[in-house]
Amino acid sequence: MFSTTITSQQFLQAFIETVQMVGISLFFGSLLGIPFGVLLVITRPGGVIENKVIYSILNPIINIVRSLPFIILLVAIVPFTRFVVHTSIGTSAAIIPLIIYIAPYIGRLVENSLLEVSPGIVEAAESMGATPFQVIWYFLLPEAVGSLILSLTTATIGLIGATAMAGTVGGGGVGDLAIVYGYQRFDTVVVIATVIILIVLVQGIQSLGNKLARKIRRY
Repeated sequence: MFSTTITSQQFLQAFIETVQMVGISLFFGSLLGIPFGVLLVITRPGGVIENKVIYSILNPIINIVRSLPFIILLVAIVPFTRFVVHTSIGTSAAIIPLIIYIAPYIGRLVENSLLEVSPGIVEAAESMGATPFQVIWYFLLPEAVGSLILSLTTATIGLIGATAMAGTVGGGGVGDLAIVYGYQRFDTVVVIATVIILIVLVQGIQSLGNKLARKIRRY
């Protein structure tokens, strides 16, 4: 037992909920964010498939969503969340705003990673007659894999912080534990324990991401 108000089982359940929220949100956020990032790169002025209409629409939308603090986004889309999962509290309800929050963030990170690829590689691919799809799939993405891994690592850590904020509205997870049992009940032990859990989780993910990126860049 960690304190007079909470058990180790509750800590374990909260940790599992946090992992679920981060994992599911990262998966669906990546499904949306990675294509967003690719589109930003290939449709921008001078891109492989320059398209001012798509770029001028997608770029500001991503900027607008990214400019919203997560806690405000969380509250603002409560009706949509309730429509999708039929509730506005709990782990499942927190996943919806988390996906909306992280998708444009990943999109911007992917854009930055792809822009790091030397323009000479794209020019060489085009000179060999590669189609736009081939340029993206066989040249741009492979060259940016190491940077993309670090970008997704950053996004994952950002998600962990967002799940903690979701606890303020009953989103579940470690953040909810810290708010309900730590802050509201003035239990310092619970607050310290949740902080330690989050620090260990973040450090573990960052170390794993750095290791994978280094391994890939050696090839």
